[in-house]
Amino acid sequence: MTRKLFVTTALPYANAAFHIGHMMEYIQADIWVRFQRMQKDADGQREVHFVCADDTHGTPIMIAAEKEGITPQEFVAKIAAGRQQYLDGFHIAFDNWYSTDSPENVELSQGIYRKLKETGLIVTKTVDRFFDPVKGMFLADRNIKGECPKCGAKDQYGDNCEVCGAAYQPTELVNPFSVFTGSTPIMKPSEQYFFALSDPRCYTFLKEWLNTPGRLQSEMVNKVSEWLGEAGEKLADWDISRDAPYFGIPIPDAPGKFFYVWLDAPVGYLASLKNYCSKKGMDFNALLNDPGTEQVHFIGKDIVSFHLLFWPAMLNFAQHPIIDKLKVHVHGHLTVNNEKMSKSRGTGISPLRYLDLKMNPEWLRYYIAFKLNSKVEDLDFNGEDFVARVNSDLIGKYVNIASRCAGFIAKKFDGKLAGTLTPKAQQWISRALTVDGAERQASIAHNFEHREFGKALREIMEIADITNQYVDENKPWILAKDPEKSAELHDVCTTALILFRQLTILLSPALPQVAARVAEMLGDADLSWRDTSGEAVYESMLDRTIGAYSHLMTRVDAKMVEDLFDKPAVAAPVAVAEVPAASDIEPLAPEIKIDDFNKIDLRIAKIVNCEQVDGSDKLLRLTLDVGEGRLRNVLSGIKSAYTPDQLIGKLTVLVANLAPRKMGKFGVSEGMVLCASAADEQANPGLYVLEPFPGATPGMRIR
Repeated sequence: MTRKLFVTTALPYANAAFHIGHMMEYIQADIWVRFQRMQKDADGQREVHFVCADDTHGTPIMIAAEKEGITPQEFVAKIAAGRQQYLDGFHIAFDNWYSTDSPENVELSQGIYRKLKETGLIVTKTVDRFFDPVKGMFLADRNIKGECPKCGAKDQYGDNCEVCGAAYQPTELVNPFSVFTGSTPIMKPSEQYFFALSDPRCYTFLKEWLNTPGRLQSEMVNKVSEWLGEAGEKLADWDISRDAPYFGIPIPDAPGKFFYVWLDAPVGYLASLKNYCSKKGMDFNALLNDPGTEQVHFIGKDIVSFHLLFWPAMLNFAQHPIIDKLKVHVHGHLTVNNEKMSKSRGTGISPLRYLDLKMNPEWLRYYIAFKLNSKVEDLDFNGEDFVARVNSDLIGKYVNIASRCAGFIAKKFDGKLAGTLTPKAQQWISRALTVDGAERQASIAHNFEHREFGKALREIMEIADITNQYVDENKPWILAKDPEKSAELHDVCTTALILFRQLTILLSPALPQVAARVAEMLGDADLSWRDTSGEAVYESMLDRTIGAYSHLMTRVDAKMVEDLFDKPAVAAPVAVAEVPAASDIEPLAPEIKIDDFNKIDLRIAKIVNCEQVDGSDKLLRLTLDVGEGRLRNVLSGIKSAYTPDQLIGKLTVLVANLAPRKMGKFGVSEGMVLCASAADEQANPGLYVLEPFPGATPGMRIR
């Protein structure tokens, strides 16, 4: 039976460009896909369909489009137009890239909903929903932040925690606030539609589905089993509706109601496949119902609650054929020098900057692959390790073989490889490609199949080590000086290039561009995994005429890596001030008593975030931690003196008991940060935010 693979990755939300975390996941999936495409099954070439799409719905995109004065569709199209440069730049070969805002996704999402309704798993309830009194609208989950009700992590969204992975209702958040205005939302009743995940049928199904061998990693089985509880008592009904105004798919027969984005987003995988099938003249339903079809999904650990609870239950009770063939591969996050990526701390990596610096994308593909395994572990990018790994493995071991031997074939033998190999050469080939009588390619293939990329690459580099040892011991550069040893030189260089070809085939899922250039040089129409076994290893290479060798890859320059990282935010330079003239000093205010001073509650505040305020040439929006268990939104007229990066992470002084004030269309300000300035701000325009000495912590009162 021919294996038919439908491979998917997480859909990026269409409100921003790709970041390096997207690239890690797409590279991982692309390597796996390329390996699968090199395989043949009993009935013929393995069939692989690799699709993705932009996740386009939800309030954030609607609000962003509104700010730019365009439609949500126009906003999404603008983001989507920038995707291909990333995918092409890192050699990520999706068969189809689509959008969840599509006719196919409307049809499939509404169809699944109708089937769920027929099974009695759609219920309506009047519930209290968060409402922003300043914005005048109901707030979607991602428009609310607060403290996770499970682990207490701050600054978490209203649907799931990115720290512990728990899923919950937005009303469970501790100290919630609106991401739009910073105001505390109020509760208003609204009729909502729910998927009845608490129904005992869902628990019974999920328990069996999760524990099906090969479905997902054991650590994820354990994690999700904790969320289920002993008898499903931890499962709560899932609110799948949102109120207008909302950019999304309408719920059938429910005016003014739309599907919550997390319902239609996973259906987007199927919508993209259906769109691809229509382009290729394939039968979408026949493919999904084929016994040989599997969906293999790559996903990050921060959004598994949706993909391992709601999504499979939804597919199952909608009687969707893909549910029995669904496998989910969960990976960890990408860190930089063991820290979470942060632009302000200089631990962020821009994929486009990587390409703009002319860094070889296959350096990154190899390095990521070398660090990846099948576990749910974070992957760390370390600059020094990156330079050492790429230069050692790809240049010092792999490319080195061809650069030392291919030239002799061209100069001494008119580009023609030897017609036979000596027993000694054959023994070296066997030594490189087998361990204890077993072919290494089988072990390497097993590791690629099970996403143990690091293990696969380490074994490939063992082949490279043995090949380099063979070249070092036989010294073709010495043999070339003796005309009587021409046959020996021919034998050695042919053997080395046969092994180089094997290394190229095995590395080709990670290094597709280099592999294509080597295939062209060696005269291969393509590189097939079948050529890594048995006599196929070298039988077609004997007596073959090859092309001239050209340099395949340069070494990594450490300076490139230094330039790759985001520069940490630098505080505004402190000028050595001259003694001010009397006219620069504002006269002292009238005398007050200590009781007057005590009425003003001054607190140490940490600026956890700072951003520009659209439409204002004076204001910055500060998000402050004042040690009170929630974050405050403060609008401050300091844009002329500071950029957001100069303020994030700093401590300052806040007038904490100042009554909240609505500042026109820009929202509510919950306090005032203290600044110093001269009397005549036009003549001496300096503006200085107060910054306490180190050691002060958020919430301390200034007395």
